[in-house]
Amino acid sequence: MTEERRCWLAVLARAPGAELEAAVAAAVAPPCRVVRAAETGLVMVRGRAGGTGERFNLGEMTASRCTVTDDEGRLGVGWIAGRDKRKAEMVARLDLLLQRPDGAGLRARVVAPLAAHQAAARDTRAAKAAATRVDFFTMVRGDV
Repeated sequence: MTEERRCWLAVLARAPGAELEAAVAAAVAPPCRVVRAAETGLVMVRGRAGGTGERFNLGEMTASRCTVTDDEGRLGVGWIAGRDKRKAEMVARLDLLLQRPDGAGLRARVVAPLAAHQAAARDTRAAKAAATRVDFFTMVRGDV
C-alpha cells in the first residue's frame, strides 16, 4: 500500500458519513461488488510507554470493515472506528474509485477538502489545549 493511499484512507475514515455518501453519489462510479460485507468487531489497541518504550495492550475498541472490488481486480478497503457499517462501505467504495487512473480529480474534489477541514479542526483543538498549558519551573536557591 502506498503512502498516498494510507493518507487518503486515514482522511476518509475520519470524515463524516454524510459527506462520504454525497461524494459516492456524485462520483461516476463503475459497478463494483462486495467481497467482504460490512461487519463490526473488536480490535486490540496497543500503546507504548512514553511513545517509544515497551508495548502494552491498552484495550479493545469497536471497528467496522468492508472490502469491495471492480471488474479490473482492484480492491477497495474501508476500516473505521465504531459501528457504522454504511460508512465503512462508503470508505471502501471511495478507496476503489481513488485507485483508478482518473482518481486524481476525485482526490482534489473530495480528499483534499476533507483533509484541510480535519487539519483546521486539529489546529483549533491544539490551540485550545495550548491555552490551558501550565509550565512548571524550579527556582534554584542561591546557597545551593
